[in-house]
Amino acid sequence: MGRRSGLGRAGPRLPSALTVGVARRGCGVGRAAEAGCCRAMSSAERPKRPLSAYFRFLRDNQPAFRQQNPELNSLELVKKLAGVWRELPASQKQVYEEARKTDWRKYEEQLAAYKAQLTPAQAAALKEERRKRLAKRRSFRIKRELTVLGKPKRPRSGFNIFVSENFQQSKGLSPTAKLKQLFETWQNLSSSQKQPYLQLAQDDKVRYQNEMKSWEAKMVELGREDLIRSREQRPKKKTDTAQEGSKASLRESLAKLKLKKSEE
Repeated sequence: MGRRSGLGRAGPRLPSALTVGVARRGCGVGRAAEAGCCRAMSSAERPKRPLSAYFRFLRDNQPAFRQQNPELNSLELVKKLAGVWRELPASQKQVYEEARKTDWRKYEEQLAAYKAQLTPAQAAALKEERRKRLAKRRSFRIKRELTVLGKPKRPRSGFNIFVSENFQQSKGLSPTAKLKQLFETWQNLSSSQKQPYLQLAQDDKVRYQNEMKSWEAKMVELGREDLIRSREQRPKKKTDTAQEGSKASLRESLAKLKLKKSEE
């Protein structure tokens, strides 16, 4: 199996100091112009982190493995390559690791040059963009984990059930138009007409509560109390007792003070 120790793709070309200077002058002055200038400097221009040794191995050997194993799908192919990587001698893995280290040094130089060209406003905007991107990624991972752990689906409202039963028959060219039309129809329904949907929603709420109790008990057994949201499963706050005690002590002190003044 042929192996290449070549370097990964070079990082993106950085704009010259002259280009940045013109861009800054073109932004004008004032907060609105400064915000526009921040938007012009996208995080897509930031140098890309080099591939790890393992991903370099995948990149270099996947085409050959795909030709040799055309019956495998992408997931099966990656699993097969992962097995080959585990059995690869340390000396051969070192070739990919050395390539990573070389690219990493170049990456650090490019990153330093990239950051040096940013204005404080651009740096702050890119930092906020990165924070939002990481938060979104973290939220996705949590949702995926909860799905894998079989967390029950939240109960539907009466309106949600009404929409699911009538969406296909509703008028409207787009989903948004259909939802708008269904919302108006729902608003005009009488209480008796809404009642069947509200009852189904209540039944679904009971279903959710029962399933959540079982699921939370299972999470406790697995040692995943961090995923439990019900108040019954959470440890009681110590601050509640402390606050009650401090309030009682304060009332007692005030009563003694009043008694002392009356005696004087």
